[in-house]
Amino acid sequence: MAATRRISTMALAMTLVLMTLSGECLGQLKVGFYKGKCRNYNVEKIVYDTVKDQFSRDPSLVAALVRMQFHDCWIRGCDASILLEGPNTEKSAGVNVGIRGYSLIDSVKAALERACPGVVSCADIIVMATRVTVFLARGKWYDVETGRRDGTVSIGNEANRQIPGANIPVPLAIQQFAAKGIGKEDFVLLLGGHTVGVAHCFFFQDRLYNFNNVPGRTDPRMNPDLARKLKQTCPRSGDGRNFAFLDQSHPASVFTVGNGYFVAIRMLKGVLQIDQDLALDPSTAPLVAKYSMNQDLFNDKFGDAMVKLGRVGVLTGYQGQIRRSCRSLN
Repeated sequence: MAATRRISTMALAMTLVLMTLSGECLGQLKVGFYKGKCRNYNVEKIVYDTVKDQFSRDPSLVAALVRMQFHDCWIRGCDASILLEGPNTEKSAGVNVGIRGYSLIDSVKAALERACPGVVSCADIIVMATRVTVFLARGKWYDVETGRRDGTVSIGNEANRQIPGANIPVPLAIQQFAAKGIGKEDFVLLLGGHTVGVAHCFFFQDRLYNFNNVPGRTDPRMNPDLARKLKQTCPRSGDGRNFAFLDQSHPASVFTVGNGYFVAIRMLKGVLQIDQDLALDPSTAPLVAKYSMNQDLFNDKFGDAMVKLGRVGVLTGYQGQIRRSCRSLN
């Protein structure tokens, strides 16, 4: 009996050890994950100071980083796979060609590697740096969850196939976001990030010159003044590389996080088809109206939506790796 008790005790102890290891392996995101993990340095302050320095010279970084976080999280989750370089990586995909901000991420990573080598993931850097740009662009500060690890797979064709296009129907977009664990209202809020975004002409020229595949037809829903303005920016004979700001509510709002995007699309000044459809579709129009009338409410909720985006498909615990360079695997 004594031997049986000893065996049972050992079995129970081993089970508890395995359960503990399993919990560590799975891990979880949390606010303040890096406290006490980077010697005496404050990881989030290092990120803030580095981003603030570059943002002061280039306020358009807010649009670049918001877009980068979305494109990264949409493919294989928020794992910094968009930062990996190579001929067939997400970074090289056609849908990601216009993404900027890589040098900023490199600067933050270099500063953190000097403070505590091999501790802070590139995936967390994207999320923390994006939060800083949103705040510096007059958005609301929000607490970010950290504890992600970096992915080791990056396939360009996945980005080309899966990133939602500018003409995606609203109901289908809602379904795709729901599949990522993001509900309809957060989907609308995340599109509100277009308040600081731009789009190159080739993403919306069909609305100007070939709407519904009718040669010479302009989308009749588009505000006539906006149509004339966009045709000057994007001539029919152009190469499609010029761009327009997605927030057409007021020239002063293009680098400011606020509800101007919702105001604009209610005035039929949506540049992309998905933007205009968002204001007209019965399932999303009430949300667009709600946020167009209350900037403080949008600023409060936008950060929450970005946090939810940051939870998509994360690697934690012992999954993935902590890259020494964000551009390559260890």
